Amino acid sequence: MTSTHTTTRGQRMPRSERRAQLLEAAQAVFVQSGYHAAAMDDIADRAGVSKPVLYQHFPGKLDLYLALLDKHCETLEGLVREALAVGGDNEVRVERTVAAYFDFVTREGAAFRMVFESDLTSVPQVRARLDAVEMNCAEAIAEVIAEDTGADDERALLLGSALAGMAQVSARHWLAQGGDIGEAEAATIITMLAWRGLGSFPKVET
Repeated sequence: MTSTHTTTRGQRMPRSERRAQLLEAAQAVFVQSGYHAAAMDDIADRAGVSKPVLYQHFPGKLDLYLALLDKHCETLEGLVREALAVGGDNEVRVERTVAAYFDFVTREGAAFRMVFESDLTSVPQVRARLDAVEMNCAEAIAEVIAEDTGADDERALLLGSALAGMAQVSARHWLAQGGDIGEAEAATIITMLAWRGLGSFPKVET
């Protein structure tokens, strides 16, 4: 029987589409096997291309991994910034921010595993990207906190880091449990906890 992956082998497609196809295949292999056990042969086969085609786009496995990591980090930061930009009171912003992390962990392909559960944290290029997205999200939250409460940068960043950390750990726990609590309800529960704390900081009147 012919593999379904071979039907696309040898077909030409625009470079951007081929790159997206290869990244999708690599994501599936990395999540299934882990970085160290994943082989370029496996990724090429999953994408339905030859290894030379794969190497034309990505010189090595780490290049593939970093390209995926950049994509996922950008997605997470975008979700957080979008949540903070929404109108309404600060409780709504907290709710949207928490919901952004729940949204991220439920996205197709388990992209969150590469950001929150990477098995390459000792690799400098990976560590730099993970530290950057963690700090960027915390700083985005801190900017809103500082503006609304008058807290100095150090205290605002501490609070921003706390909210981001609470949201991502809670979202991962909820997903791993696979229980009866729906995504929206789970995010609301964590929002209630977070807002009881953040809401105690008085809003600065302008």
